[in-house]
This record gives sequence, structure tokens and C-alpha cells, in this order.
Amino acid sequence: MNTHPARLPPLNALRVFHAVVRHRSFRGAADELSVSPQAVSQQIKLLEDALGAELFLRKGRAIDPNEKAILLAHFVQAAFDELAEGVRRVVRSDVRSRINVNASPYFATRYLLDRIDRYRETAPEADLRLTTMVDLPDFVADDVDVAIQWGFGGWKGCESTLLMHDYKLICCTPGIARRLAGPEDLRAVPLLHPVLSVELWPNLLRHLGVNDRSSRNDIRLQDAATMRRATLAGLGIGLISTIDAAEDLKLGKLVAPFGQDVMRKMPESQVPGFHLVLPRAHRRVKIIAAFCRWIEAEDWLAADDREFRRLTVPAAPEADG
Repeated sequence: MNTHPARLPPLNALRVFHAVVRHRSFRGAADELSVSPQAVSQQIKLLEDALGAELFLRKGRAIDPNEKAILLAHFVQAAFDELAEGVRRVVRSDVRSRINVNASPYFATRYLLDRIDRYRETAPEADLRLTTMVDLPDFVADDVDVAIQWGFGGWKGCESTLLMHDYKLICCTPGIARRLAGPEDLRAVPLLHPVLSVELWPNLLRHLGVNDRSSRNDIRLQDAATMRRATLAGLGIGLISTIDAAEDLKLGKLVAPFGQDVMRKMPESQVPGFHLVLPRAHRRVKIIAAFCRWIEAEDWLAADDREFRRLTVPAAPEADG
């Protein structure tokens, strides 16, 4: 068995391969690289010889990458992205104290802003730029160093670290609650879904023993604030984060018809959360690495746990005077 690492083919051949895959044409790659189509063909032949495998299906002038080429293209793209990021960082070395953070709007307003001073204590020289976006940003096009994203992890091409679970409470107005004798009645009322997850409600319904439900009258909502407003407006049954739910339940604006701990009894893999997300290469930059260490060390779930205990633990009776 050959245990020696494969020898890398010439970098220029990989660069040409990268262009050919994107253009699906020797001529298009040649125009981009300012060389002749014959030179492109020679580099592809050199690469195929080095790998001992054909990479393209040739049909006259048309070429298509085969399965091996598609596999290789994924890694070549990642390598060139990392090279481009390194060049960008060196060229912008005059602003290397800056860190561009993009956060989920809910996480930014409910958790991050209250703790920014703690970060400044650890990195007083940092020039922090904070933006908010519901969807995961394009790290290059949006000039983002790190993101804090709601979801279940597993973002392609990035590393992610769970900062905290976002336990939702099933909530509705008191009027809707009166129509719910049990979980099976969820079949007859609209459900409010977060756009970022098509599986959250189905997983909850299965956990509650509800199957074969029609979603015809359901509504999909972009962010947590809109979800809360739609639930308060009686448009359906919403999934509200613990801190927001605590306020509305206390005021009697909302009801949790199935209790406050439904999601806490589900498998953790089915519970969404807020994740630190960034391209692997970014963590090699000192200022970004320091921010990652700080945010990963914070106990973000503490406030949610306090609210959950306040909701579920009865207050101690007052002593007689």
C-alpha cells in the first residue's frame, strides 16, 4: 500500500484547470489568462498526466468536467479562495486592527451589544465594525471576517462553533390557545415558520406525536422580531425565543399551551442555535483569532437559563409577618 503523499501538480496547471472549469471552454480560459488555446490544452494535458486521470469529456469543441474534475475543482477553488484572502489581508495591512463582524439581528440586540465592553477590555486596540443580517453573509463580497449565524451548523466551506442553543417556546394568543385541547389540534391552526429552517416545526410536531399535517395555511417569516409580532397579532402559533417569550407570557399577551420545556426535551441536534461561523483561513489572523477566543469563552446561555427558571420554578411563598 502506497503511504507516500501524492505529489502536487504544477500550480500553473491548476490555475489553468480552475479557469477551464469555470468557463467550460479552452477558448474562454485562454482569453481570461491571455494565452493561446493551445497553451491551455497543453497545461490540461500536463495536469492529466500528473494525476494519471482524464478530467474532461471532449465533444468537438465542447468540453465538460467529469466526476474527478468536479471533485478536484472543489478543492482547487477552496485553495485559491484562501490564497486570495491572504493577498487581501497583506494588501490591507494598514487596517489589520479592524475586525468586521456580522451577527444575526436577534443575537446582536439581545446578547452581543450588552457585552461589547467586555471584548473591548480584552482588545482595546480593535476597530470593531458590527453589521446585522439574517442570512449568512458572503465573507468576501460583504467584507465580513466572522459571522454569528442562527441555524444548525454545517455551513459549507466554513468552520462553525455553537455559542448557545436557541430554545423556542410554542406560543400563541389566549384566543388561539382556547382552541387547543392537545397537540393534535395543531393540525387545524396555522403555524409560523422561520424562513431559515424548514425542519424546525416538523421536528417539533414529530416530538409531540403529530403526523400527516397539512401546511397549506402556514406562514414563513424572515426573522425573530417578525415572528414575535405575527404571533402577538394572532396570525398563528409561533416559536418564540426564551427571553422574548418570558416577557409576553408574564404580561398575558401570549400563552405556552404545551408548557415551556418542549424543545428542551428534544435531541440537541434538532435544536437551533447561534453559531460562530468563519472561513478556516480567517482564524489565522491575530485580531480575528482573539475575537473568536473571547466570544467562545462567554456564557451566552446564562440569561436564557435565568428566564427559563423564572418561568418554570414557582416563586417561594412569602412568610407571614
